[in-house]
Amino acid sequence: MTDRKAEPRDPRPLIGEPLSLDLLNTRWAGTPVNDLLGEPDGYRTWLSSAGLAGRCEAGEAGLAAVREAREALAAAVRDLDEHGAAGTAATAGLNAVLRHGRLRRELGPQGPAEHVEVDWPEWLAAWLAVDDFLGLLEQGAHRIKKCAHEACILHFFDTSQNGRRRWCSMAVCGNRAKAARHYEKVKA
Repeated sequence: MTDRKAEPRDPRPLIGEPLSLDLLNTRWAGTPVNDLLGEPDGYRTWLSSAGLAGRCEAGEAGLAAVREAREALAAAVRDLDEHGAAGTAATAGLNAVLRHGRLRRELGPQGPAEHVEVDWPEWLAAWLAVDDFLGLLEQGAHRIKKCAHEACILHFFDTSQNGRRRWCSMAVCGNRAKAARHYEKVKA
């Protein structure tokens, strides 16, 4: 769908998750919480990291649409974490974003093709992110997980064979948890 390349200006600790979770992870732990979408330059950085810079303009209207999509995704993921399914309010938020676009299929000279059509160009990135979330739900809502570290707010899609991944990053959050357990054992 997108050509994703490492964006050197992207300060987030977890990059490269599926588009919907990548958008959700534009907020990460800190005091106060870090927010890549707090300003238009951060939105441009996210579009570049997500491989959407050539398809989506980085204007204020697009930033507002993406923030709306992120809030809807956050509500849906929170409901999944707490109840195992998206609630009515979360579903309404996701559907509100999805109403701004549609997928058109056609048969062309190269064979079947799909085209995303949005009512306004600024909704493209938001629509793609929410549509991606629906694809993740089809693959298994139980694989959309919040990092197990208590100080981390990032989410990931667990593609491990046994579905038992716990950390957004073993190198960061997993090691912190292991070090804390070791410290408690040594202290006792």
